[in-house]
Formats: sequence, structure tokens, C-alpha cells
Amino acid sequence: MDEITMRNKLNTTLLAAGLALGLLSTTPVLAAQQEIVMAKNTGCVCCERWAAAMKQAGFNVKTQEQPDITPIKDKAGVPQALRSCHTAMAGGYVFEGHVPPDLVAKVLKTHPHIAGLAVPGMPLKAPGMDAQGVTTPYQVIAFTKDGHTSVYAQR
Repeated sequence: MDEITMRNKLNTTLLAAGLALGLLSTTPVLAAQQEIVMAKNTGCVCCERWAAAMKQAGFNVKTQEQPDITPIKDKAGVPQALRSCHTAMAGGYVFEGHVPPDLVAKVLKTHPHIAGLAVPGMPLKAPGMDAQGVTTPYQVIAFTKDGHTSVYAQR
């Protein structure tokens, strides 16, 4: 291979790597522009770990502690069967429980016609639960304002 061909291949590789890094680096920037308000019951540790995972992904998380967040869930329209330990809101969407940061970012970017996402209960593998070695899958459920649900993702 001659020197010009090698130089062109190197430049193409560097350009592709630079573009990939540029695209990857925009995710935290986009997340940081979005504030998430999380309501949690006083003293819940796993909620704080979820907030930490969201912050690590670049989100700006504001926490509101209350002794009972049931009225917040009711007002946000979270179906009973999908409820978990905390309720977060951002961009007009509701994120109930331990929803992975990448799925929050996806919803905020793509604006699907849903009210929000939920991870019902407290699956050990979900962000913020931090169970080492757990491989049991869980579902992330999309829900609409009129109560329809569907599987949005499986983790």
C-alpha cells in the first residue's frame, strides 16, 4: 500500500472515530439540558441510587421527599399496577420507578404518544437496585393517559 493510500485510510478512520465520539458525547449534553423532578418517599435509598444513575448519565435531577407520594402518582395518572417507589417527571412525561436512563433519554428525544414509562415493582437488575450478578430480565412498560399499556423494552 502506498503512502497516499495509507494516509487516506487513516484520515477516513480518524474522521469516522471523531464523528462517532461527537455523536456519543451529545447524549449527556442533551440529558443535562433536561431537568427531572423525582418525588420519593422520605428515606428511600434505592430512589437516591436511581437519581445518582440518572445524574451519572448527565441528567439534572431535583429530588422532592415526602412522607406519602401517592397523591403525586394519582395526579400523574400512573396506573395502580405499574407503581413503584418513586415518580419522576420530565418533558411532560412520567417515569415511574427504576426506568433506565437511556430509555428516559429516548422518550425525551423521540416524543412518543405516551404518558410515560414505568418499571413496576423494584426489579433487582434495574438501575438503582444494584444487585450484583442478577440476570433476571424485567420489562419497561409504556402507558397512556387513558390507561393503555404496552411493553416498551425488555432489560
